[in-house]
Amino acid sequence: MGLFSKLKSGLKKTRDAVVGQIDSMLKSFTKIDEDLFEELEELLVMGDVGVATATKICDELRTRVKQKGIKDPQLIMNEIAELSAEMLSGGNEMVLNTKPSVILVIGVNGVGKTTSIGKLASYYRNQGKRVTLAAADTFRAAAIDQLKIWADRSGADIVAQGEGSDPAAVVFDAISSAKAKGSDIIIVDTAGRLHNKKHLMDELAKIRRVIDRELPDADKEFLLVLDATTGQNAVNQASEFAKATGITGIILTKLDGTAKGGVVLAVKDVLGISVKFIGVGEKVDDLQPFDPLEFSKALFVKEEE
Repeated sequence: MGLFSKLKSGLKKTRDAVVGQIDSMLKSFTKIDEDLFEELEELLVMGDVGVATATKICDELRTRVKQKGIKDPQLIMNEIAELSAEMLSGGNEMVLNTKPSVILVIGVNGVGKTTSIGKLASYYRNQGKRVTLAAADTFRAAAIDQLKIWADRSGADIVAQGEGSDPAAVVFDAISSAKAKGSDIIIVDTAGRLHNKKHLMDELAKIRRVIDRELPDADKEFLLVLDATTGQNAVNQASEFAKATGITGIILTKLDGTAKGGVVLAVKDVLGISVKFIGVGEKVDDLQPFDPLEFSKALFVKEEE
């Protein structure tokens, strides 16, 4: 199965539930009027696009329909796809040009953080990169063990200490090891922290200070893993993390298991944080670099097209 086919398959629940309803609604109208836009806005909100983003989309559609002289309601879906791609574009590429570069991965427990790190390691190993994993989620022995399994699968190096170790010390050791071995990328796992636990945020700040001190000139990506199945709660979660620490991008997991794929639009529009990777399945290669055009095409373009 090609990447686009996997993406389309992974978005099936959202496409069937949300886009299917929009398509049916558009077919019920013979002309484009305010009633159509009101129903469209309501359907977008129900699809977890969020009120503010749904309003923004509909306002822009009103303008485009008028400018282009669109009369056929069926043509609006193409405009939505185009607008979606535009809204999601910008900042989607990972910036990892230095050797080594660092990817720090954060997120609450249960979102698929450690699994995403394993898949990232495989992704970059398949590009011929040497990868070092830092098992800095030392609160859970299971997290360390899980990361070791992923290191074995992907052929990545791993630096780990025992449960309860100082996470910043693990990161320091991982950086030293990566320098010695000539690693291209260091991927750091962190404890599944909740935004209202100050000591965990303090720990994250300590890890970042170690990275900045030891690799001051390295490219750094700080990625927040969000679970798409939580819909608008994912946006709220991202907002809280963004206040506490700089985030350069989002990994959005479990898109294949939800009809709430519209949350991708809300994350970018409301928070201004770009999606870097999306998870559309459980296989190792189902974590894909996010392509706004392909995503919008897979979500909004009808099957027969």
